[in-house]
Amino acid sequence: MNSSATDSTAFAKTVAVDADTLSVELTDGRTISVPVAWFPRLSHATPKELATWRLIGGGRGVHWPDLDEDVSIENLLTGKPSGESQESLKRWLLERGLEPEKA
Repeated sequence: MNSSATDSTAFAKTVAVDADTLSVELTDGRTISVPVAWFPRLSHATPKELATWRLIGGGRGVHWPDLDEDVSIENLLTGKPSGESQESLKRWLLERGLEPEKA
């Protein structure tokens, strides 16, 4: 039988984020942990913003409404970090009152 990470029927169940790590517990019992640095908006967030998330797509992704950030479980399973452009991130940081070169 041939299978891959994207063939999985696992969905997100719960999420934990700290200063260094994004961890997602999956419905199949696995936990995926990746560096928060993979997702710059998460790495620039406050603890309150990080704690305010919701599952989307029946657990196929996680959304942080205060950060306008979505992370797909498929991308986590395949090791893909954020695809946000530097220009988009720069605009977002400026909207938050942060200077991109200092962030």
